Amino acid sequence: MNRFFQALANLFRIPDLRKRVLFTLAMLAVYRIGAHIPTPGINADLLQQLFEQGRGSVLGILDLFSGGNFRRLTIFALGIMPYITASIILQLMTVVWPYLERLQKEGELGRRKITQYTRYLTVVLSAFQSFSIAITLQRSGQGGESLVYNPGAGFILMTMLTLTTGTAFIMWLGEQISDRGIGNGMSLIIFTGIVVGLPRAIIDLWEKARTNQWGPFTGLALILLVVLMVAVVGFIVLVEGGQRRIPVQYAKRVVGRRVMGGQMTYLPLRVNSGGVIPPIFASSLLTFPGTLALFFQRKFKFLDEFAKALSWGEPLYTLIYVTLIILFAFFYVGIVFNPTELADNMRKYGGFIPGIRPGRNTSEHINKILRRLTFVGGVYLALVCLIPEWMIAGIKLHHLPGALGAWFDAHAWRFVLEGLGVTFYFGGTSLLIVVGVAMDTVQQLEAQLVMRHYEGFVRKGRLRSRRG
Repeated sequence: MNRFFQALANLFRIPDLRKRVLFTLAMLAVYRIGAHIPTPGINADLLQQLFEQGRGSVLGILDLFSGGNFRRLTIFALGIMPYITASIILQLMTVVWPYLERLQKEGELGRRKITQYTRYLTVVLSAFQSFSIAITLQRSGQGGESLVYNPGAGFILMTMLTLTTGTAFIMWLGEQISDRGIGNGMSLIIFTGIVVGLPRAIIDLWEKARTNQWGPFTGLALILLVVLMVAVVGFIVLVEGGQRRIPVQYAKRVVGRRVMGGQMTYLPLRVNSGGVIPPIFASSLLTFPGTLALFFQRKFKFLDEFAKALSWGEPLYTLIYVTLIILFAFFYVGIVFNPTELADNMRKYGGFIPGIRPGRNTSEHINKILRRLTFVGGVYLALVCLIPEWMIAGIKLHHLPGALGAWFDAHAWRFVLEGLGVTFYFGGTSLLIVVGVAMDTVQQLEAQLVMRHYEGFVRKGRLRSRRG
C-alpha cells in the first residue's frame, strides 16, 4: 500500500505528468458541470416517469453511455453514444469499402482522415437522434399532460441544436484529454458518467442495511454482496489481461552488412478480443421491442407481450442475450482480425510458427486458436453481463410456461426469482467498461512513471492492460 501512495505522489512530482493529470481532471469536471444544465422546454418530472416506464427500452442504453444525462435530458443528453456508433460504422465499412481500407493502411495520415470522417458522421447521427427525440417527446405525455411546454418547429430546432452541440463538445473534450491528458478521453468520459452513481448506490445499500430489509440475514447478505462484487471485478481483471501467446521464430537474413532476425518473439491473442462491443450490440438489439412498444404508446398487445418477454431476468431474454453476445463476439473478431493477412505478413518478413508451415497452414492454425479464444471470451462476457443483472432483477424461472414455471414458483427461493433489488451493482456492460478503462488508465500512468525512472504501482513484472 505504501508503494501505491508513493507512486501516486510521484505523479504530482513530475511537472509534465502533473499537468497532464490536472488537465484530465479539469476536462472531466467541465463534463460534469454540463451534466447539470437542462435542455429548455422539458417537463422534467414527467420525463422521469417516462424513463421508469421505458426501463427495458433503448432509453436505458442511451442513459448508460450519457452518464444519466439522458434521463434528465441535459445538454449532454446524447453523451458519447453517437461517436461510438460512428466509430463502429466506419470500422465495419472498412471491410466493404476499399477506399476506407486503403486509408486504414496508410498509417497516421489515413487514421487522421478516418477520424475526420468519424466526426462528420457523429454530427449527422446526433442531429438525427436529437430530431427523433424531439418528435417522440412531443408525442409523449401522461395523464393528458405533455412532456413539452411549447411544442412545435421551434422546440424541434432548439432541441436539435442543443443536443448536437453538446455531443460535439463532448467529442472535443475527449480528443483534448487523449492529446493533452492521460488515458483515452472518450473512455474516461464514459467511465466518469458511470461511476458518478456510485455514492448514490452506496447510500441506497446503507439504507437497506439500516432498515434491515432482508430480515435476520441482512448482515450476511451484505457480506456476500461485497464478496461477490470483489470476485467479479477480480475475474474481469484476470480475463481482460489474459493472452494466448503464440511463439513466432524469425529466420536470419543479411541486409547490407547487418544480420537481421534470428530472434524468437510471441504473437499475443487476447482472450476477450471483442472487448465490450458484443454486449453493446446484443443489448441494443434486445431493446428494440421495448422501444417500439414505448413509441406506439402500448397500442399493440402482441408487441407489449413480446417486449415484456424480453425484459431483464426473463428466460427468453437470457437465452437470446447469451446467444447474441457469443455470435457478435465471433462477428466482431472476424472483422478486426484477419489471420490470412497476418500469416502473409509473417512470411514476408521471414517469420514462422515452429512446427507449422508458413502461409495457409499458419493462417488455419491461428484461426483455430482464435475461434477457441473467442468462444471462451463470449461465454465470459455473457457471465459478467448476466451476474449483476440477475442480482438486480433475479432469474424469473417461474415465468416459464406450463408445469415447469409452476414448479419453480413453488420451490425456488424468492430472491433467486426476483433478485435482491439492489442498485449498488453496475450492470454487466458498465462493469466491463469501468474495470477495463481503469486498467488501461493505470497502465498508462505506470508506463509514464517507469519511463521517467520512477517506481510504478507494482513491485514485480509489468501491469498489463487490456491492450497487453
